[in-house]
Amino acid sequence: MVRVQEIALKDIRRPLIRQTDPAKVENLMKSIQEIGQQEPIDILEVEGKYYGFSGCHRYEACQKLGKETILCRIRNAPASVLKMNLA
Repeated sequence: MVRVQEIALKDIRRPLIRQTDPAKVENLMKSIQEIGQQEPIDILEVEGKYYGFSGCHRYEACQKLGKETILCRIRNAPASVLKMNLA
C-alpha cells in the first residue's frame, strides 16, 4: 500500500550520497516558494524508519528553504528491499 503524507525532514534517512545540480535546486526552491511542492519524493518505510533514495533535488530545496517537512509517497517494504537499494 502506498500513501502520501508530510514527513519531517529530520526523520528521513538518506543512506546514499547523491550529487545535486545547484541550478536545479535553486529553481526548485523558487517553485516551492511560489506554488508549493507539486511532486512527492519516494520513501521506503522499513520497520518504522523512513529511507529516501530519490528526490534528492526536492529534498535539498526543502532543506535550504528551512522547511520542517516534505511531501512523500511512502511505500512499506521489508528489510530485504532496503538491502537491495543499498547494494
